[in-house]
Amino acid sequence: MANNTYETLLILDSNHYARDPGGVAKRVEEVVTAAGGEVHVNRLWMEQKLAYPINGHQKGTYWLVYFSGEGDVVAKTDRGFHLDDAVVRHLTIRLDPRLVEPILANARGERVVGADSDEAGDSESGDTPAPAAAEAPAEA
Repeated sequence: MANNTYETLLILDSNHYARDPGGVAKRVEEVVTAAGGEVHVNRLWMEQKLAYPINGHQKGTYWLVYFSGEGDVVAKTDRGFHLDDAVVRHLTIRLDPRLVEPILANARGERVVGADSDEAGDSESGDTPAPAAAEAPAEA
């Protein structure tokens, strides 16, 4: 089987997360590693009110995890997330191999050099954009 990279977005119970943020994060990683996957990024995305109530939950904590593994890792993580009380909903997708490195770099908060043609100096006008920090507001 091929080793693929996956993205899972979880909606966690905000009350579980508020009581034990480190424990919930650790359990998400344990589900993936127990299924035979290798975690690349495991982080909080945001917390917000849900568009509609899910099992009585009005608010959710969104969690992103990027991992790689064999094809059967998805079925095993799916079962693990279903059994976890802190997980309200989850969705896993397979990432296109061409996009794995830029997506992982973005999830880690790293800047991908040369990803944008303007940053690489390949813009059609030939001008390089001025840094935003260089523009100081005028004093009155």
